[in-house]
Amino acid sequence: MPGDLPVLDGPRRAPHAGGPAALLVVLCHGVGADGRDLLPLAEEVAQDLPRAAFACPDAPEPFTLAPFGRQWFPLLDLSPEALAAGVRRAAPALAHFVAAEAARLGLPMERVVLAGFSQGGMTALYTGLGMGSPPAAIAAFSGALPVLPVPCARIPVLLVHGEEDPIVPVELTRQAEEALQRAEVPVTAYYRPGLGHGIDAPGIAALVAVCRPFAAGGRA
Repeated sequence: MPGDLPVLDGPRRAPHAGGPAALLVVLCHGVGADGRDLLPLAEEVAQDLPRAAFACPDAPEPFTLAPFGRQWFPLLDLSPEALAAGVRRAAPALAHFVAAEAARLGLPMERVVLAGFSQGGMTALYTGLGMGSPPAAIAAFSGALPVLPVPCARIPVLLVHGEEDPIVPVELTRQAEEALQRAEVPVTAYYRPGLGHGIDAPGIAALVAVCRPFAAGGRA
């Protein structure tokens, strides 16, 4: 790998059922958090996907607006151009991490789901859609898609966003849904009434439903 590419690491969770993994779910945290922030989500999903392994990488940069937490890219400029530059900047390190984790578990990319929340959702969307060997599916919660990668993989995408989100406007996910439809990417979007900047039980159930078709089988 290029010497200037950040090496990502973070907490992992082995399959709930024990034994080898049949599926890898990579969960990308939001800005100002770290990989530990999404371990509770992994714990919930693991109950329904007992043969899934989880990896929650820490974003590559210290958070610029606080003395703690991590960021995938700076958010000092929220213009579409700056966000597009941000996801482009973060994508190579995340793509390398995803591929390396799949290889470590002996899984093909067809048994990987890449998901993220907020800034992690933005980064997961762009990264997964732009990978030469893409994951089986992508899920983004309270995210956005500042720019489509070219070429763009036509893999299933799940978008979930609270309609009362005060941090990332729900309109950004509506725009992402429209952009993916125009690019002929199979996309399913759920807009959650009354939900703010977070993930609720129906959102978790939607993630499980996306993962389940890829969770059967795997290594013996």
